[in-house]
Amino acid sequence: MNSNFEMPPKKLAFLTYLGGVVTAVAAIAGLEMLSGNLSQKKSTKDSAPTTTATAPSSTTSAPDKTKPKAKHEKPDSRSIKFPGDRVSQSEIAKTTTPYVPAHVGKLSPAELKVAKQAWSYFETNINPETGLANSVDQFQSVTLWDQSAAMAALVSARELDLVSEKEFKATMSKMLTTLAKLELYKGELPNKVYNSQNLMPVNYGSLDKREEIGWSAIDLGRIALWLKIIAAKYPEFEPQTTAVWKAWDVKRLTKGGQMYGTSIKDGQEQYNQEGRLGYEDYAAYGLKLWGLNVDKALDYNNKSAFVELYGHSIPFDVRDRENSEANNYVLSEPFFLDGIETGFKALPKAYADRMLAAQEARYKATKQLTAITEDNLDREPYFVYNTLYVNGKPWATISDTGENYNHLRFVSTKAAIGWHVLYNTDYTKKLFAFVQEKVGSKKGWYSGFYETLDEPNAVLTANNNGIILECLLFKKVGKPLAVWAGVSELGT
Repeated sequence: MNSNFEMPPKKLAFLTYLGGVVTAVAAIAGLEMLSGNLSQKKSTKDSAPTTTATAPSSTTSAPDKTKPKAKHEKPDSRSIKFPGDRVSQSEIAKTTTPYVPAHVGKLSPAELKVAKQAWSYFETNINPETGLANSVDQFQSVTLWDQSAAMAALVSARELDLVSEKEFKATMSKMLTTLAKLELYKGELPNKVYNSQNLMPVNYGSLDKREEIGWSAIDLGRIALWLKIIAAKYPEFEPQTTAVWKAWDVKRLTKGGQMYGTSIKDGQEQYNQEGRLGYEDYAAYGLKLWGLNVDKALDYNNKSAFVELYGHSIPFDVRDRENSEANNYVLSEPFFLDGIETGFKALPKAYADRMLAAQEARYKATKQLTAITEDNLDREPYFVYNTLYVNGKPWATISDTGENYNHLRFVSTKAAIGWHVLYNTDYTKKLFAFVQEKVGSKKGWYSGFYETLDEPNAVLTANNNGIILECLLFKKVGKPLAVWAGVSELGT
């Protein structure tokens, strides 16, 4: 590991989103990357109380004439049809056992090269004193979502023989020791963001000022799952993973079968339901493994409606911006992560099938390779949600405030590789080949390649590179990672 971290120049202060779809953190300085200054943007948390929608609505604002015109606007706008066909129970019943694709096994030389390149990100971004990984290249800030990605990356690196057993054990032990001693929000649960070097809880706009800003149930759900995977696969770490969980007062994480998170507004704590279809289910499954009641959060059927895109019906959450003050983003990441990590225990595989089919159908209609999800940008607004559908709009790329950035839509590296290792179709092979050719760097894999701008989205993050590594581990071991590790569900 490289301990010679350089503090980024303090010329600019940018709000950033680092990690999962619902956790916002801060990048406080301009980071000089290969392509220029990098920062990221704070995101909205899907934290409004649950309500029921009767029909989707569009809140499209007037187009910004100063932005370049995005490719494929006309066919995308015409691709939508209401209502879509629901996934039948017979479709769901076909995938009640953990999903294992037929093409898994030993990595090819090209795949191993991809893994090595992804691991290079962590070689220079895991703090040797704390074990915490920088969420973005060389910027000492971390969320638990991104630390989960770093833990997944470390496990993958060991199993793919990219690190020695000695290095693996030392680094994992340091990570777990640090997680068990974090200074907690109100003494309850981990703060949303920490300085990865000195472990100080911080706000979105500062690395050197201590501030408690609440917790994210979604982030804690992901790390809950990875604590279980690590304990099951490497029993010597079970005492440490248990110590981490016991150090946290988890009773306020759930209420009435749903997940709850906190934030601070005008000096007052806000305690709200957290998550929408996709990430809500994925994270809830992790909390379920630790015995928390998340039955309502895992009830995908009652919160799902369907919309047709390019002839394929996909699910969306009926709780949208208009009726719940939270965006109902439909994105790739939670669906393929659920398949890779649990074997579709949180969401039906049929949902993922349709998500991929709609993106392939867009490719067939426009000749534009499509693998989209939320991620960081190397330019303003520094973070966007690349969606199949959100708040009544198809194929919208928006900021957390709902502003349109369709011209910044990009092929996501993690989504391309995630879909490929799960399905291995002719289409996903095209995706995999494309990102190998277009978005590599000496320090890891860039987040993607812009459709309209026709250039890389040259930002390096822990989440993108960590997901790439765990995808390739899944391909090698031939099982969902929780199944491979031997994680048992409660009561089994």
